[in-house]
Order: sequence, then C-alpha cells, then structure tokens
Amino acid sequence: MESLTFMMGEFAAEFPTDRLYAKNHMWALQLESTQPVVTRFGFAAYAVRLLQDVYFLDWYFDAPAQVAARQEMGTVESKKAESSLYVPLGGKLTQFNPQLLADPSGINVDKYGGGWLFDIHCDPLEHETLMSAKQYLEHLEQVWKITQQTIKGQLN
Repeated sequence: MESLTFMMGEFAAEFPTDRLYAKNHMWALQLESTQPVVTRFGFAAYAVRLLQDVYFLDWYFDAPAQVAARQEMGTVESKKAESSLYVPLGGKLTQFNPQLLADPSGINVDKYGGGWLFDIHCDPLEHETLMSAKQYLEHLEQVWKITQQTIKGQLN
C-alpha cells in the first residue's frame, strides 16, 4: 500500500494514499461507488499517536442514524486524553465497528484495517470536503506547531 509520511518529532505517521482525510484526523475509504456512496471512517495515524492507547469509545446514538457533518457523535478515552468525536460527513451512519464496541484497543493495533470506526452512506458531493493524503500532510504541517505547543503546555 502506497503511503505518505509525516514526522511527529521522532515518530513517523503513515497515511495511505488510497484514502481521503478529514480535518478531524479521520481517514475515509470509499467502499462502494453506489448512490449514495458507502464510506468507511477510522482514526488517522496522527490521531492515534496523539491519543496513545485508546481504551474506551462511547457513541451517543445507535446505528442506523441520520447524521450531519460536524455533529458531536461520541467520545474517545485513551492514556493521554478524553476527546469528543464529530461526524466528518453528513449522511446515514449505517454501522459502528462491532469489534471495537467490545474492545476499542483494535484502533491501536490496526488503525487502517480492523480498527475502522463506522460507515456512512453519503452523497458523493460530501467527499469534496475531504483532503487527499498530500493535502492532509500540508494541513498537518500547519497544525503540528500548535499541537506541539499544546502538548508542551500540558507538560509544564
């Protein structure tokens, strides 16, 4: 699988080029080119590295559910943080990964495979809000400085 690399200090975060990426650090993989498009989402390596050791996911609703872009959908807890999760694209959320409901640590082991989070059926135009791997790396270059300052501020 071809990928691009972003250096987070000494850690190399890999981003497969067969996916699109959302600003909330989720990857998107189109599963079917039907209408509506079936898109699978998961955490990008950047998010997994910042979270470190995900151990709890809490979803605010059950699938299937109609969702709007940027709607709060749940929380993730890890060794480093507790964070709210937001829907990257509007559409019909059809399923959550059943394995992660039982044990979310799969995110840590296989973020681009078995660690996927959920599937959404969406209008193909929704994909226009997502970034290619190259665009996502450019986005990370902009946010990485702020992220480092935040991390250092938490340590002081």
